Amino acid sequence: MASRLFLILACGVLAVSGAAVSRGPRDDGRQVLSYGTDPLQAIDYWAAPSPDAPLVVFVHGGGWSRGDKRMMAGSDKLEHWNARGYAVASVNYRLVPEATVEQQAADIAAAVAHLKTRSGPLGFDPERIALVGHSAGAHLVALVGTDPAYLHGVGLSLDAIDGVVPLDGAAYDVAAQMSDGPPVMHRTYRQAFGTDAARQARLSPTRHADAPNAARFLILHVERDDGQRQSEALAAALRAAGTPVEVEGLPGTGLRGHARINRELGDPDYPATAMIDRFLGEIFG
Repeated sequence: MASRLFLILACGVLAVSGAAVSRGPRDDGRQVLSYGTDPLQAIDYWAAPSPDAPLVVFVHGGGWSRGDKRMMAGSDKLEHWNARGYAVASVNYRLVPEATVEQQAADIAAAVAHLKTRSGPLGFDPERIALVGHSAGAHLVALVGTDPAYLHGVGLSLDAIDGVVPLDGAAYDVAAQMSDGPPVMHRTYRQAFGTDAARQARLSPTRHADAPNAARFLILHVERDDGQRQSEALAAALRAAGTPVEVEGLPGTGLRGHARINRELGDPDYPATAMIDRFLGEIFG
């Protein structure tokens, strides 16, 4: 256990110490930042008009093995958050099977640390940061927001995160999801989490939700049984620890609804947009 934890933490430390590259701004206004030596350890960053703007860090989904930060470019959520005065960062992380989920969570923590160290030249307030993630990204932001080992590994504490917004995740309790979730996803979960029960527990945000945690959570899910069940269980565990948390359901069923919550976020007619606007407004003050 000790050697495994050392490897997790060393991953994050190495990612930060090797990161000093900034390429940009590009034609679409983004800067590309490297927070480690692997090409996937990269961030797309969009500044806000104010140099002390809050920062929204978005983590993409893709079953822990796919997806890309570039999906943020041109999206409704980017335009909406920028228009509300927020700086936005979209994070890439190393992918399964070449990397482990432990390394992915360490990458998210390392990306946050790298952004904080460059907050002055980037133009945002390092004391006002929220994590938002969709699908596998929802699992990763929830894990970083409940297991202090990842942020500790890059010299930060859970106090570095003002709020966490997981969007329609379904692996907050890995063992329960692999037992009760849809069979079509079992191969994805086995590839990501393996079959060792102790490792599955270590990678389950619900199992880490006893204090300390990030300051506040807003957990959103659509109308699919496993996502709702997992979201409500994580919320219950956070409440039991005294962590402020809200959990809200949204229209849209199954995989269509799962894709919609990511695709339509930022559209003023989509209910999640107002929910997250209110939450971010409250945590950022």
